[in-house]
Amino acid sequence: MFSLNFIFIYLLDSSFSCLQNYIPPESLTLSCPVCRQTSILPEKGVCALQNNFFITNLMEVLQRDPECSRPEACSVLESVSAAAAGKPLCCPNHEGKVMEFYCESCETAMCLECTEGEHREHMTAVLKTQLDAIHSRLPQLTAAIELVSEISRQLSERKNEAVAEITSTFEELEQALHQRKTALITDLENICSAKQKVLQAQLSALLQGKEHIQSSCSFTEQALSHGSATEVLLVQKQMSERVNALARHDFPEKPHQNAHLDCQVETEGLRRSIQNLGVLLTTAAVAHTSVATGEGLRHAATGQHQTITVTTKDKDGELVRTGNAVLKAEITSADGSRAAETEITDNKNGTYEVGYTLRSEGEYSFSLLLYGQPVRGSPFRLRAVKPSDVPQSPDDVKRRVKSPSGTGGHIRQKAVRRPSSMYSTTKKKENPIEDELIYRVGSRGREKGEFTNLQGISASSNGRVVVADSNNQCIQVFSNDGQFKMRFGVRGRSPGQLQRPTGVTVDVNGDIVVADYDNRWVSIFSPDGKFKNKIGAGRLMGPKGVAVDKNGHIITVDNKACCVFIFQSNGKLVTKFGGRGTSDRQFAGPHFVAVNNKNEIIVTDFHNHSVKVYSADGEFLFKFGSHGEGNGQFNAPTGVAVDANGNIIVADWGNSRIQVFDSTGSFLSYINTSADPLYGPQGLALTSDGHVAVADSGNHCFKVYRYLQ
Repeated sequence: MFSLNFIFIYLLDSSFSCLQNYIPPESLTLSCPVCRQTSILPEKGVCALQNNFFITNLMEVLQRDPECSRPEACSVLESVSAAAAGKPLCCPNHEGKVMEFYCESCETAMCLECTEGEHREHMTAVLKTQLDAIHSRLPQLTAAIELVSEISRQLSERKNEAVAEITSTFEELEQALHQRKTALITDLENICSAKQKVLQAQLSALLQGKEHIQSSCSFTEQALSHGSATEVLLVQKQMSERVNALARHDFPEKPHQNAHLDCQVETEGLRRSIQNLGVLLTTAAVAHTSVATGEGLRHAATGQHQTITVTTKDKDGELVRTGNAVLKAEITSADGSRAAETEITDNKNGTYEVGYTLRSEGEYSFSLLLYGQPVRGSPFRLRAVKPSDVPQSPDDVKRRVKSPSGTGGHIRQKAVRRPSSMYSTTKKKENPIEDELIYRVGSRGREKGEFTNLQGISASSNGRVVVADSNNQCIQVFSNDGQFKMRFGVRGRSPGQLQRPTGVTVDVNGDIVVADYDNRWVSIFSPDGKFKNKIGAGRLMGPKGVAVDKNGHIITVDNKACCVFIFQSNGKLVTKFGGRGTSDRQFAGPHFVAVNNKNEIIVTDFHNHSVKVYSADGEFLFKFGSHGEGNGQFNAPTGVAVDANGNIIVADWGNSRIQVFDSTGSFLSYINTSADPLYGPQGLALTSDGHVAVADSGNHCFKVYRYLQ
């Protein structure tokens, strides 16, 4: 703007003098007299300012036609001159009218009277175009209003159905309680009546005997006192026999019944059950922000099981951390028929695994519906080919390489530093421990050395790392350097079978203790994976974490019941403590547990965002942590471990990091995981060679870091 305005002045005055006079001596900048904008003066001064060829051409026209044969050029030039002088622009078509409007179609300025002519059509045409564009949005908005209204209606309807179901259930329970009350009272009446009948019969006999004795005594005393000798002689024999008979009679003097009749009603278990009675299932997940990932979305090999992952998000695109969303998957052929059965696994952390197997080659449609709405990108075009037509990747080749020990299928992955992933935080961490990632093991899958939502992890004194592979329903064992050793566990609900292993620990004898969430018990296996025993059946509702103390007691965190159980190794209950709530002796979804060198019990309280410490008998000692992202704060803590110095290591699940505290709960530092960022870490363990092992659940692997105490 600056250079143009000054070029206008330069062309009109045909001289540099005005500019040179305008510029202060030795100034490096110029201030436009029209718009007051300051610009940097070119190194060579005014002469280096660019020419305005539009004005130059007009000047050439004027030079060729001094009589101004082209009045429009003169008008434009006059307007430019007026603009340069800071005066209002006058309309060349309507004398004395100021051009205060602009026609975008003609790209020209105009006055008020010009707007009533041809420019009116231009302006109305623009408005009509814009009107047509906005009209096209109406059907979309109408459809959106109908959809949202329908969801709102369904929500209200389901709320009413839930209220009706809750009301009906509790009315049935009230009826059952009333029936039980009536039955107890009836039994009480019958028992009392039977006892009273016996006692009343005894009482009647005793009263009758007493009356006979009193009557005989009275008659005899009267005869002796007032009768003559003759009268006494006449009744002596009769009265003597009666008195002797009463004296020898065996009256029922000992009670024939007792007064014992108590009502004992055990309500503690019932009250606890009532507190946990009923669960409300919902999520904030919406389809248009939720995403599906995995090769199985687009490509599949016939006859081979394929899996994809659906990650649910809320309306703001934030990850949903809870399960129970209503997800449906369908694979159809070109003719619309169902091509394969799909199985959906809820990982309970906001992600879902969808598995399928296609038998025939061809093109398919893969539809994923969340609450009846398509997730982002759905439906997907899926192509199935023969396994021989699928190109091999480097990972496929690796899986077929035999390890030196002769076991196939798993190769340890060495740590490689890489940029932070989407799950790492950009916030600078204070006082980090500069540890290094030694190695990571595993990826998503069902083979040896592969995992699906691993959770618990433990380490033995003889150099083994034991992992609870939750969704693959097995236990996998590795050496301290990450080499696969064995796996065991068969899906099922019988003793020795695993349904959903979550927590795992190794006792002093090397036995492997497994918390099985869905089977609701704790299984004990020998070091070689042979089933030995199960404990807690009938008591546990949802065991999550497990640990063994110095006395050999098995400490189990019950995630559902929100309490801690302590068992002897034979299964006898020693004690239990806790309950649902926010107080010091209560929990909200406790996850994992560890025992320090004082035999104190350390529990991660997931939804209360804290870590709580108790004595070996369950007495509360102290707690630390609060909700947040700062030092010493948590967003749903999970795994916990204790080192030889009593320092407490905690997996901060929601913040995807590991924090270290001293034995009193004061924050010390972070473990640096930037080489390979975590996503939803779960179990933690210290290996026999002094490293930290973490179950990286979201990345379906476990990682081992050097730990500097």
